[in-house]
Amino acid sequence: MDTQLICDAIRATGATVPCDSALFLSVLLIHVPLGLTCVVAGLVAMLSRKGPGRHPSAGTIYYWALSAVFVTATALSAMRWAEDWYLFVLGALSFAAASFGRMAHRQRWHSWVRLHLTGMGSSYILLLTAFYVDNGKNLPLWKELPAIAYWVLPGAVGIPLIVYALLNHPLVRSRRGSVPAAGG
Repeated sequence: MDTQLICDAIRATGATVPCDSALFLSVLLIHVPLGLTCVVAGLVAMLSRKGPGRHPSAGTIYYWALSAVFVTATALSAMRWAEDWYLFVLGALSFAAASFGRMAHRQRWHSWVRLHLTGMGSSYILLLTAFYVDNGKNLPLWKELPAIAYWVLPGAVGIPLIVYALLNHPLVRSRRGSVPAAGG
């Protein structure tokens, strides 16, 4: 692999990556498309009608792509631990939240709909937070924001959306997957 050619191509996009390791670049070339797959599949799952079909298919793609993103993020973080340890933490939290949300649904835990929504939504927020924390300084518009915005904005947008879904999702409102009312 010609690492200099790859580094030049990456730098042409305005991004900066360490170019001293062919192994790092090789893992990064796997990590980036997997991350993009997560973003698209997660969005499709969120916006799709719930039930058999598109939602569970996109959710399954999201979960397994996120699993691979976590593996590659772990490897990338390990190669540059001093600089990237927090990306490992965000990746671990994102994967844990998705695993929790998936398990709540698959095992039909009490209040599984709420748990599934919260777990998967939190996972997506953490995925986007990791992306923006690592790349925001290179993105148009985002690079004009203070660094704290990369940490706060995904949650500031995502948490109200999760709360809205928790209050308005038809399965929650019909009490399937919700906590029974007092005395009921």
